[in-house]
Amino acid sequence: MENISYTPHGVCSRKIDIELDGDKIAKVKFSGGCAGNTQGVARLLVGMTVDEAISRLEGIKCGFKSTSCPDQVAEALKEYKNK
Repeated sequence: MENISYTPHGVCSRKIDIELDGDKIAKVKFSGGCAGNTQGVARLLVGMTVDEAISRLEGIKCGFKSTSCPDQVAEALKEYKNK
C-alpha cells in the first residue's frame, strides 16, 4: 500500500488522502468540503486505476471555480505519477 497526502488548491476541502494498492485506488478521504459530494466521489473511486480516475475527473469544475474536489484528486494522482 502507498499513501498520497495532497493539499488541494481553489476548493473547499483542505486535504485529500489517497491510499493505493498497486495501481488501484483503495481508499480516498477528504478533509473539509461538501461532505455528501466528497464521500460519494471517494466511494466511487475505490477500485479504479490511477489512469482511469485521472481521465474521468480531470477538468471538472465546481460552479464558477476553475477546479473542483474531483479535479484536485486528478491533480494529486498526476503529481504522484510524475514522481
